[in-house]
Amino acid sequence: MSLLDDVAERDGWLCWVCDEAVDPNESVNDVRGPSVDSRTADRKAKVAERLAHRGCNSRKGAVKVVIAWPDRLYVVEPAPLITVAGRLERKGGREMVGRCPTKRDAQEAADWLVDRFSRLVPGLPLTADIEAGGGQFLVILSAGRR
Repeated sequence: MSLLDDVAERDGWLCWVCDEAVDPNESVNDVRGPSVDSRTADRKAKVAERLAHRGCNSRKGAVKVVIAWPDRLYVVEPAPLITVAGRLERKGGREMVGRCPTKRDAQEAADWLVDRFSRLVPGLPLTADIEAGGGQFLVILSAGRR
């Protein structure tokens, strides 16, 4: 097996940038084709390579990557997830990532975050907590250091 196949199998054929499926039969030269994104600039990263669409991988070199929050989630002042992921991966600890008007909204956001971070930062031990305060519900991510 090639490095691409190994990384793709580990990542479940999902692009780490957009979280959409990568077609293993698409040409590696096509924007929706598979590519390996190397994380050599991040010396502390435990996972050196991640799967990305060719277009997502190329675009992130020119534009700062933004992991979008789904429109279906009701989150006020959502945190920039790439920044949060980097800090939690390096230092561990806790970060408040958004405020929600109801506990149900906060739980939906927390569930999505744990799932999304499992692909964004594989192997990072992460939990999401909800804390009530000031008539709203705070979504807080906690990570232990690896």
